[in-house]
Amino acid sequence: MSSYPLDRISYEIGMINCFIEMVACGVKPLAISPPIEPENLPVLEEVSRELSEGFGTKYYVDLEMMITDIQSADFTRGKHSIFYYKDDAVIRRYKELKEQVAALTAEGRYSGPVRRKISVEFGEMLGYLESVIHEKVDGDRRIDPVTL
Repeated sequence: MSSYPLDRISYEIGMINCFIEMVACGVKPLAISPPIEPENLPVLEEVSRELSEGFGTKYYVDLEMMITDIQSADFTRGKHSIFYYKDDAVIRRYKELKEQVAALTAEGRYSGPVRRKISVEFGEMLGYLESVIHEKVDGDRRIDPVTL
């Protein structure tokens, strides 16, 4: 991608700093780190703690992110995520949705309108514009975030 040699951890720390600032400023109710390789979780969790303390936000480590139509399953499979938020109700709602997805998946019912409804709500939690949510959820292919 870039001809400049990038240090992956430093690049991800920069992304995390930006996401935490967006949450702190009220731009996003919830933000997610880039998908984290398991071996990089300790350092990125430490940085997340330090930045969250500095910005007055909170974080939650999720070892297996909920699957929705906001991102493809392949984008996060086998990786960890860290969520950033200010309001405890936001992360509580994410956890409720994740439990709902797990139950629906186990019953073979996580599809159609119920999957779409959960995906749209997740997009809203992330502060995405309605048009972006619909592009991601209703499009023919998943449009994953760009990472280097």
